[in-house]
Amino acid sequence: MNPDALARAESLIATIPDFPEPGILFRDISPLLADAAALRTIAMAMAEPYDGSFDVVAGVEARGFLLAGAIAVASGTGLAPIRKAGKLPRPAGSVSYDLEYGSATIEMTDDLTAGARVLLVDDVLATGGTLRAGQQLLEQLGYTLAGTSVLMELTALQGRTVCGDVHSVFTV
Repeated sequence: MNPDALARAESLIATIPDFPEPGILFRDISPLLADAAALRTIAMAMAEPYDGSFDVVAGVEARGFLLAGAIAVASGTGLAPIRKAGKLPRPAGSVSYDLEYGSATIEMTDDLTAGARVLLVDDVLATGGTLRAGQQLLEQLGYTLAGTSVLMELTALQGRTVCGDVHSVFTV
């Protein structure tokens, strides 16, 4: 991967202080997503360690959908959304988990071929709860986790201790 292209993509991530609450530094990837070259660069970087080892990209709601779509198109694979509870008309599995500020439940359908190899993606690895829930959901539905990839990892929150090995394009 071209280090200059990655550095340029990273420079497009805006840091918004005190959002969604005081003391939080929100990493806004909207400017990166709006730049075609940067989006292609990060999609390729997120998928690169898993090239040829996955059939489908599963993206966790909501920014994970955007990244998963780009990765699926770039890699010539399918896309599977992992949604918040109550958003799918026919969920086949669900997993509840704790967040820094509450709890949540994610769901997924069972539309994939049995044993499908799935690359799980999201925008940020923070405390690891969401990604671990996604891994558990894929396992619950009988899919094979090909890997887990994120755009950025907030290393101070030690999310890897919860969800295991994750490929991170950027670390903060």
